[in-house]
Amino acid sequence: MTESLSVSRIAELGGHVLERVRSVAVDMDDPLEVALASILAGGHVLFEDVPGLGKTLAARSLAAALGLDFRRLQCTPDLLPSDVTGSFVYSPSTGEFEFRPGPIFTGLLLADEINRTTPKTQSALLEAMAEGQVTVEGRRFPLAQPFHVVATSNPIEYEGTYALPEAQLDRFMVRLAVGYPDAEGEQRILLARVARQHEVATVEPVIDANTLLGMQEGVERVHVDPDIARYCVDIAAATRRDGAVQVGASPRGSQALLLVARSLAVLAGRDYVTPDDVKRVAVPVLAHRLSLTAQAWANGTKAENIVASVIGAVAGPPTVPSGA
Repeated sequence: MTESLSVSRIAELGGHVLERVRSVAVDMDDPLEVALASILAGGHVLFEDVPGLGKTLAARSLAAALGLDFRRLQCTPDLLPSDVTGSFVYSPSTGEFEFRPGPIFTGLLLADEINRTTPKTQSALLEAMAEGQVTVEGRRFPLAQPFHVVATSNPIEYEGTYALPEAQLDRFMVRLAVGYPDAEGEQRILLARVARQHEVATVEPVIDANTLLGMQEGVERVHVDPDIARYCVDIAAATRRDGAVQVGASPRGSQALLLVARSLAVLAGRDYVTPDDVKRVAVPVLAHRLSLTAQAWANGTKAENIVASVIGAVAGPPTVPSGA
């Protein structure tokens, strides 16, 4: 059985992981911290932004620093579900069909450009992300733990792409945008490339899979004040009442909001969650779970702006969380 780690130890190790990743994924401090918090909360991460901002580099570096077995799945329109899960292959030596596992049998799967593959193949990931298993020809195959999916998506290219269905999006704990760096940040990216004198950036492991499980177990033991839980519920409920929203955040969304906020607090060395932790992750946790009305979509309304507006309108907890 994995031994859970203390809050101080989790914060220390998490800081080392982020430091190692930031040495190659330059000027991505906030997205990387939220991504790590999501993994500590047991979730999956979607990086969605325009090409060339380092999404794949960030995902690959995070996997390396966490010491997880890593497989990359380059998503294309001709990718089949069996290319993800594996399939039964006839073995002449035994005269039987044997299962050959696909790339999904790993610690961290990078699904690069996930919106380039068909919904049928995307659905092959859904069972693994939701239940930690895959079913092939009626047989169930559990995945080793920890198992996480980090996917990248290009939101501006439409030809040859397929929108992720709501059920698939809902299984990603956060959707993160890297954004363009400022002039100084872009200069640091260029100088970092010059300094390492080669194209490929390598990251040495900081922890291993067992240590990550211990960190996740430690996060699960952190107490959450009922007022903070109610705050998360109130925020999710407010998205359902917004006139521009057809389908608001579900209870899974409010749960994800609380879990990521808790992990973020632990990374900061605290054994309690504050309203600011919740506010910080509300947009990446909830925005991709909202379905807007046709009129709002036509008017160019952004789900991110709706969540930000909700955060400003919903009153925070009247009491200080216990432990503060």
